[in-house]
Amino acid sequence: MTTWMRCYWDEEDVWFYFEVDAEGWVTRQIELQGPELTPITAASLDEWHLAQDAGRLDEYDKRFGTTSELPVSDWEGHVPEELSFDQFERVWDRARRQITARPS
Repeated sequence: MTTWMRCYWDEEDVWFYFEVDAEGWVTRQIELQGPELTPITAASLDEWHLAQDAGRLDEYDKRFGTTSELPVSDWEGHVPEELSFDQFERVWDRARRQITARPS
């Protein structure tokens, strides 16, 4: 079962949005920074693997970032707020459009 959540890290003024699979691994991750909610990450684990297989991992990481390397169950001190699929998708679509529109 897939779940969607978000949490806020006030030290860096960043909202983290996560899509998490049944085993607790992050499959998509968004990071929005500052009062303007500027997207700094909008990464998909599936796309990351495809980029790795194609030898384009550095390019992918620079543009979209990466997903968490730990399952959610190993995180300390985070208090997630659950989201619906639609809530997550709206943020995902906006972040991806903004990141993709930037010059590479």
